[in-house]
Amino acid sequence: MRLRRVAWTVGVVLISACRQRQVDVRTAPPSAQQAQVSVQVANSLTQAVNVYVVANGTDTFLRQVAAKATVTIPVQGFAPGTTVGLKAVTVDNARTYQRQNVVLTGTYVFPLP
Repeated sequence: MRLRRVAWTVGVVLISACRQRQVDVRTAPPSAQQAQVSVQVANSLTQAVNVYVVANGTDTFLRQVAAKATVTIPVQGFAPGTTVGLKAVTVDNARTYQRQNVVLTGTYVFPLP
């Protein structure tokens, strides 16, 4: 009798776990979606650079941009309208290029040099 009760309970649990469920998929309203900001780095140097966002004295690495390349880099973790600095350091650490007081809106063009 006890085994029959356990088997019945397990059966009920399995049947309820395997049935189809209603799924409601929606996108967030436009006001809840964060605007995309990015930096377009136009590297005309003969060597690659590492690109950083500088905020409150902290450098946040974005990515490395190859020599003679132009790359658009999404800037994540910073709200649109935030004022930051941009820094590009050559891979040999010989030269540093900076822009101060950059307001993150849309795509900011950061030409090197």
